[in-house]
Amino acid sequence: MSVFASSSCFLQSQHKCIMIFALVCCCAVLIALIFSAVDVWGDDEDDIAEGKCTCRVVLVENIPEDLSIPHEDTVSLAAGLRELLDKAHRSVEIVSPWWALNSTEYESKPTQVKQGQILLHQLMRLQSRSVSLKVVSGLTNSSELKALTKSGAEVHYLNMKALIKGQLNSSFWVVDRKHMYIGSAGMDWRSLSTMKELGIIIYNCSCLVSDLHKIFSLYWQLQYKDFLPSIWSKKLNALYNRDNNLQLHLNDTEAKAYFSSSPDVFCTKKRTKDLEAINRVIQEAETFIYISITNYLPMLNHSQPRYWSRIDNMLREALILKKNIKVRLLISRWEQTEPLTLNFLWSLKALCTESVSCSVEVKFFISQKQSNGQLYGMNQNRYMVTDRSVYIGNLNWVGNEFVYSAGVGVVISQQVDQNNSTVVERMKAVFERDWHSHYSKTLQPDRIPACSKHTVKEQPAASGSL
Repeated sequence: MSVFASSSCFLQSQHKCIMIFALVCCCAVLIALIFSAVDVWGDDEDDIAEGKCTCRVVLVENIPEDLSIPHEDTVSLAAGLRELLDKAHRSVEIVSPWWALNSTEYESKPTQVKQGQILLHQLMRLQSRSVSLKVVSGLTNSSELKALTKSGAEVHYLNMKALIKGQLNSSFWVVDRKHMYIGSAGMDWRSLSTMKELGIIIYNCSCLVSDLHKIFSLYWQLQYKDFLPSIWSKKLNALYNRDNNLQLHLNDTEAKAYFSSSPDVFCTKKRTKDLEAINRVIQEAETFIYISITNYLPMLNHSQPRYWSRIDNMLREALILKKNIKVRLLISRWEQTEPLTLNFLWSLKALCTESVSCSVEVKFFISQKQSNGQLYGMNQNRYMVTDRSVYIGNLNWVGNEFVYSAGVGVVISQQVDQNNSTVVERMKAVFERDWHSHYSKTLQPDRIPACSKHTVKEQPAASGSL
């Protein structure tokens, strides 16, 4: 009996072990399933330096050579991007809506095409320097991305139609997780030659750039997914936001900064949404709000056209509630400009018709058209500057883009200092230079459009339609 009892106990113990083992396996599988939608990234992230960091910042522009507009304390966009690649020692991470650096067009003007080709060749040589290149794109059939892959780059493709019914409009670089670029230009040869673009490059600023890397990591983990995870990894949580700015020095001047993102479903915990960032910048303005944008259209056009009031209402509220505020909008005028844009702009101007406490001025930046029908010198800037802050983003101020497309913005706030040229002062100078250029034409009162004649069109992306 003792032998039988002992055997029975052994069997029971074995069964318990099997059950416990099975339970542990089930738990492991469950955890794996949960985290399969939340790829953990960043185990090798650098520690973020404590205390106030000191960084160098430059504004970068592409001004086509045939436009008689001088650089206003800015540097060439192409030169700035090449310098970023020269400074890379470990990694380059790029998000761009377009990849068209190598073009056989405009062979009669090789200098225009050459800038894109130089940048592409520099990217392809990164592996020979033991620098990793990671690219996020919504393009699945790009010959340039295939060439970069053959040269050692890692490319992750995002199915934006499945994820958010929109497209990837984000345009930014992260280099060694301490240098960055963000602005209107994508990896398109025209952005380095024939189009008017503006962005910002910040050097030696890991305290800030580490947070932009988190946004890149979010994009990186979404490759081949056709749904967004219900839970994001904590490693993707924002470090700074509109209520908790990073305190830093930019060119020896005190500043505050943070990143914002669109659409809302791409915003992890603590990440400020683009619209929230824009609203905060407008609310904190005291004397002026200057906006330079390619398209302005407070409409949603995806299914049935309807009014999208978010940004339009922000500007109206500022005009009504703020005393002596001056608002200027510089909008690009081209063949894809929606006629209803004029109606909305006239509606804004009407708020100040009989008022001395507010002012709204609107101008259109008129692009040149060459003999072959291509636009030349189109203003693709996407920024806002006030007396307190600057917001530089990737999206046009169109309802569809904020709701259905991915973009990133940066907000920098600084006190105006007469002894230093702050980012705010530089951006204001750039805006006023463009505003007073002969390419900017005032919205005339005798050209009030008739609403009944207009129908809403789909807004194509500016760069991709040229």
